[in-house]
Amino acid sequence: PAEAYYLFYCGRACVALHGARRVLDLGCGPGTQLVQLAELCPDVAFTGVDLSESMLAEARRYAAERGVRNVNFVRGDATRLEFPDHSFDGVMSVMALHHMPTDKELRAVFREIARVRTPGGAVFLVDFGRLKSPFSMLTFAFDKADAQSPLLTLDYERSLRAAFRLEDYRAIAGECLPETTVHSTFKVPMLVVIQTPDRPLPGPLRERLRDKVENLPRDQRRDMDDLRVFLQLGGLDHD
Repeated sequence: PAEAYYLFYCGRACVALHGARRVLDLGCGPGTQLVQLAELCPDVAFTGVDLSESMLAEARRYAAERGVRNVNFVRGDATRLEFPDHSFDGVMSVMALHHMPTDKELRAVFREIARVRTPGGAVFLVDFGRLKSPFSMLTFAFDKADAQSPLLTLDYERSLRAAFRLEDYRAIAGECLPETTVHSTFKVPMLVVIQTPDRPLPGPLRERLRDKVENLPRDQRRDMDDLRVFLQLGGLDHD
């Protein structure tokens, strides 16, 4: 059920990170998103970081199964990275920031991104935004309940409850990563995107992304179109 979202984040990451040669993914989990991006960008060296050894084992298995060799997985804490300063010219994180317990840890992650990123390096971060009402959280979480496992629905609902406010993201990004802009879905900040300016994509990569979109089932195309519209209304262009 999440395939359209994975593909959308992948396309947005391509636009934000294009030209980077060493990209760090914070909170890579089982590698689903990162491996998809590494397949599209075989000339980029990716490093995925996660605290969970079981997640990293799954990520390594998945990358091997897909035959992807340009990604390395490392156990680490996003609030205290063990990489030298300016180690990466691109840093990304997809749906991992809400795992930070408080805004203190979130600020620590942003400071680490600023430290390990080369001057002028690219940033692409996306995560849930805190909704104002518990009813809204439940509405979004159970919207696809009949098409996914109960565990996934429960995880979605818990993730929405754990999300940070749009105001938190804006304040911390402004403090730690002033080159970035912060966008959210229009009116209801269910999704928040923090990134450096977009970079033009080469024609072949654009075509590959377009082909993947066109091959999505109709209902998932509709989900992607809805997401695009609400982010465009929130100011995120050039998708």
